[in-house]
Amino acid sequence: MSSSPSPSARGSRLALLVVALCWLAVLFDGLDMFVYGSVLPHMLQTKALGITPGQAGDLGSYATFGMLVGALAAGTVADRVGRKKLMVGCVTLFSLASGMCALSGSVAVFGLGRTLAGVGLGGLLPTAISMVSDFARSGRAALTVGLLMTAHHAGGILSAYVAKWLVEPYGWRSAFWVCVVPLLFVPVLAKVMPESLSFLLAKGRSDEARSLAARYEVELPAAPDPKAPTDRFGALLDLFRGGEWLQTLLYWLASFGGLLLVYGVATWLPTLMRGEGYNLGSALSFVVLFNLGGIVGMLVAGRASDVPHARLRSRGGTPTGAPRISAIWFALTAAGVFLLSVHMPLGLTFLVVFVTGVFLNSAQVMIYATVSIRSTPDNRATAVGWTSGMGRFGAVFGPWLGGQLLAAGHGDWGFTAFALAGVSSMVFIGIAALRSSRRPEPTGTGRRLVTAG
Repeated sequence: MSSSPSPSARGSRLALLVVALCWLAVLFDGLDMFVYGSVLPHMLQTKALGITPGQAGDLGSYATFGMLVGALAAGTVADRVGRKKLMVGCVTLFSLASGMCALSGSVAVFGLGRTLAGVGLGGLLPTAISMVSDFARSGRAALTVGLLMTAHHAGGILSAYVAKWLVEPYGWRSAFWVCVVPLLFVPVLAKVMPESLSFLLAKGRSDEARSLAARYEVELPAAPDPKAPTDRFGALLDLFRGGEWLQTLLYWLASFGGLLLVYGVATWLPTLMRGEGYNLGSALSFVVLFNLGGIVGMLVAGRASDVPHARLRSRGGTPTGAPRISAIWFALTAAGVFLLSVHMPLGLTFLVVFVTGVFLNSAQVMIYATVSIRSTPDNRATAVGWTSGMGRFGAVFGPWLGGQLLAAGHGDWGFTAFALAGVSSMVFIGIAALRSSRRPEPTGTGRRLVTAG
């Protein structure tokens, strides 16, 4: 005699469905983001489109500028049309924009394609983070966000193999044609992905929310706080009310340095390693190892951040898992990135690249996890979107900085500059962690959590 799944099993199934769909979407996001850095050494070597090192840095910044626009708009758009529709639109946009890059006949058209792709990439990531945070099991939010972000680095690994297998025999355009393939995933995402329960409740679509919750036998989230601002400008102002303004600025500054480091290294790692004397095959292998380290780091950092800190709770403070882990990770990242400026035996360099990937990528994501968990469901998309958006200024600056150093003949300074960015993020997120550990837990409504622990 068969029995129906228990409510907890069905709730877990819903969470698994959402995480799986978001994971695939972010996989394609990572492929599209990293593919430019993977094909860049070939483009510079063959002078594709007449590109110069300075222009290459500018083109890397075009994509990250688009990501800035997408990230800043994500919260507002998601709260108007829904997170599901926004995710569908973002995947469609960056896939079509990659097709524009593949067809481009000039640097200007290629740059426009990368900018439009960046808008889609920037809008997808904070939306997917907010979505999985809505459906994450209690006490596992940071781990769930970390699991989601492994997809970003799996996409980076895929981009390196796409470059290895296709660029030499078929040219750089073939890599961007591969990035059009996610269009096939769009109908699946539109049909299968459920809408956020928090969004449905916030829009007064309670019947839909109850129907979805009943189908999977999960509890509805708390109703939106009636005192919460109903417009996005008010939601943004809410991030600065009371004592929140300093914490918000600390997260924004830490995100700036973190994304400068992430996208600076992601764009220029193969090129800088070639400048250190390694061949193209080894340079692309560094991309694979860097992203493998990122996958390991996401899982380790997410699990470590979710471990409760009983001593802090007993003192009346709040657990500071994610920001504390992030600060330690940034310190280790800065040391690893600086070591890459030293020419070492190949095996040792592989190890340093892998370990640096472990710490670098997860350090930034733990900032997002902290902000997401500290936010109320109705304000989460805005908080994560603006933290990501402010960080995107660093993402714009990082590729440009690498290009300028390379064009000026100072490519060997690139790793040092990126290491300094890691030190700055360590300081800012470290201060945020200390402040969180001394603050009492508020008596807010709904599912509000103050820290990532």
